[in-house]
Amino acid sequence: MENHINIEFKQTTVENLRAFSELLKKDVNTILEEALVQYFENEQKKLIEKGIEEDASMTNLDYNEFWDDLDLDE
Repeated sequence: MENHINIEFKQTTVENLRAFSELLKKDVNTILEEALVQYFENEQKKLIEKGIEEDASMTNLDYNEFWDDLDLDE
């Protein structure tokens, strides 16, 4: 598997990376890795929440309303 990806940043992003690297005394790669980990976690939370919302929208009945009129005696 290829470990290299060609990434291009805007000049302002590069300047911010350099500035924060100096301020935080962190390598640019560390800053990018931390930022991406946080991004992936946030996006995963959004996807999970969206899935829960979509599941909940399948019915507007709560548990008791759904089963209330069901007659299981045969």
